Amino acid sequence: MTMSPPKSKSKLKYKSGQEIVYPLQGVGHIQSIEERPFRDGKLLYYIVYIEVSDMTIMVPVDRADELGIRAIVSKKESQKALKLIAEDYEPIPTDWKMRYQMNLDLLKKGSILDIATVVRALYHRSCIKELPILERKLYDSALNLMVSEISFSIDKSKEEVQLLIMSKMQKDLA
Repeated sequence: MTMSPPKSKSKLKYKSGQEIVYPLQGVGHIQSIEERPFRDGKLLYYIVYIEVSDMTIMVPVDRADELGIRAIVSKKESQKALKLIAEDYEPIPTDWKMRYQMNLDLLKKGSILDIATVVRALYHRSCIKELPILERKLYDSALNLMVSEISFSIDKSKEEVQLLIMSKMQKDLA
């Protein structure tokens, strides 16, 4: 029995070789787009390599939007995020569990501005009081997500971007 090509081919939003962002995971590189057996049929998948965690994942093309997969932001959006981390911030709840959930929810949304908001809030909180371990991991994760995406967007090394982010946040404290 021959199967007709999957309908999802017409819905390809990304192409092989493109960099994308997978919320909570980071920047990934689409290595290929392949049809694989699934239950009684076949599904089309993006085969994505995520460097930061050194893993390859298969993302069903039809579920990419639902999973929050998106293209790397433009230079303009990166500049907005860099500007945001240097701005005044709203004080965040002192209850770390509430703060953690609030920040985790923002990271799950996955936009660069949401990630920048988490980085800024937790950085300033860490200057007041040491962060609990889970929150420290969340901050480190958010910072890595921001650094990796912006470095692709503005075509600078991760080290340069990390220094840029830290200098913008530290100018507030001077």
